[in-house]
Amino acid sequence: MSFELTVLAWTLVLALVQVLLPAVLRNGETGIGYNAGPRDAPAPPPRKLTGRLMRAQSNLFETLPVFAAAILIAHVAGREGALTHWGALLYIVARVIYVPLYAAGVPFLRSLVWLASLAGIILVLVPII
Repeated sequence: MSFELTVLAWTLVLALVQVLLPAVLRNGETGIGYNAGPRDAPAPPPRKLTGRLMRAQSNLFETLPVFAAAILIAHVAGREGALTHWGALLYIVARVIYVPLYAAGVPFLRSLVWLASLAGIILVLVPII
């Protein structure tokens, strides 16, 4: 399996972690009875950390389809090379760093890290467009 596909696989692992983190915290906030039930009544608003992790997850899911498609196109088209390698690496490293920055509420640096992940996607796209 290529390096880029391996990074994509690990990005999917990151996505699952980002699904589970806020879910576990939210379960502690609302209780297992609420989560196992029909959730007919509105839940209390999430606490600060839970909300941040939920937003970080949502943010990942905004860019993950583009990243995944770019990696798959590069692979199928035989365009993997230095740019796709470094782009994939930049994307996943930035996305991993992004989670604790968002959870801690760090402004500006978090946005720069997001821009780095976007630059990673652009690097992957360059050889295929």
